[in-house]
Amino acid sequence: MNTPAKSSNTSTPTDNAPNVSIAVIFHSNYGHTKRVAEAIVQGAHQQLPAAQAKAVDVYDVDWDYLDQADLLVFGSAVYMGSVTAEFKTFMDETSKRWYHRKWEGKWAAAFANSGGLSGDKLAVLQQISLYAMQHGMNWIGLPLMPTGHEAHDLNRLSSFLGLMTQSLDGPPEETPGSGDIDTAIWFGDHLAKTIIKHQPADAKR
Repeated sequence: MNTPAKSSNTSTPTDNAPNVSIAVIFHSNYGHTKRVAEAIVQGAHQQLPAAQAKAVDVYDVDWDYLDQADLLVFGSAVYMGSVTAEFKTFMDETSKRWYHRKWEGKWAAAFANSGGLSGDKLAVLQQISLYAMQHGMNWIGLPLMPTGHEAHDLNRLSSFLGLMTQSLDGPPEETPGSGDIDTAIWFGDHLAKTIIKHQPADAKR
């Protein structure tokens, strides 16, 4: 049986912290996708100090942080069956990094948020996965069995390629609902545990 995600904001102490870092890159027009990104970071903070897991808005990209990060998590709202124009612009801005293979060997993961239960979120996850493969990155999915299909359940949309969340017509403080946010926290914790487990031996402290 799946263990519910922890919702604590407490970060891991910096003493003996694993030498890995995560960047959660997102575009959010109305704040809903941003809330999901922040929940993923919250989950990662169950394993890592605050400085080693950060949300990065595509309007304010810290390229140095992205280049040194071990894991890049990409997230977008779904517009017309695709990532948003702003997120696609970010993707295109990495073309020189693609050419010089700067992100080759990094870990990658993704999430997609839409108003519909489906909303063609799978197409966005596939689009981002292909983008990561072009960069030569290693993909991490969402290996969480659904606890049910109600609003409070974990992975209620039964997505395994990446995280899917749904926003209704309301403020980001209210939607996505508790199940989707708890799944995002679980996902962040899982991502951090995965890269900690697989960090190079010479990087371990």
